[in-house]
Amino acid sequence: MTTAPLAPRTALFLPASNPRAIAKARELAADLVILDLEDAVRDDAKAAARIAAVEATAEGFGDRLCAIRVNGLESREHAADLAAVAGSACDFVVLPKAETLKDAAMVADAAGKPLLAMIETPRGVLAAAEIATVSGVSGLIAGVNDLRATLGIPADGGREGLVLSLQMIVLAARAAEIWALDGVFNTLDDPEGLAAECRHGRMLGFDGKSLIHPNQIEIAAAAFGASAAELAEAQALIAAATGGAERFGDRMIEAMHVEQARALIARNLR
Repeated sequence: MTTAPLAPRTALFLPASNPRAIAKARELAADLVILDLEDAVRDDAKAAARIAAVEATAEGFGDRLCAIRVNGLESREHAADLAAVAGSACDFVVLPKAETLKDAAMVADAAGKPLLAMIETPRGVLAAAEIATVSGVSGLIAGVNDLRATLGIPADGGREGLVLSLQMIVLAARAAEIWALDGVFNTLDDPEGLAAECRHGRMLGFDGKSLIHPNQIEIAAAAFGASAAELAEAQALIAAATGGAERFGDRMIEAMHVEQARALIARNLR
């Protein structure tokens, strides 16, 4: 496994075929930009998008991390995508519909980049713990739209039917000490709904949220960050701790809680 030092709170998907979106992304506050060669790109635009993605990574995205999502293993574009990623300056390769340890290992090796594996099918969920252990895998991304479809959950069915799958993805990531990113929120004009789903994802243990529109960045960053009150309490806890089990306010703390407080502060130093 390969663990990145700091997980992104916001991971913005955008079509590699859209030069305006790519240019705008360089000015956005997303922690990770994912250039998509898969679902967001028409079949007749795949080759041009591949070239555009490589060129975009060569120019870079400032201090933002950058990934390229390749077409799936079954696609005729897959091999060409992997070759392009291997020759690009991106930080990560994203594999859609990861379902086996073998496939994840093969893609990470062929791309020569750390892998973010999308878990979006029942087979993928059941294999997530194995996929997460592959050398070169840096994180798991929940693919909630495909999960809904393959589990038979209506598109407007909420998250209740997804909770077990989402928790299994988080468990797999935590066991392997890699990233866990929540899936996308499809509605573009519902900031309250997005904020609520982000809070739910954070409560499940996800590090951050994958996004489909720039307007979602600020809300997700705030939800997966820490409030001023949380930061103040974390600082006070660290200052008060003297070692071993002891009382802090109305609760007992120990070394584990100090480590959590330090990690929370570190994640918000952006």
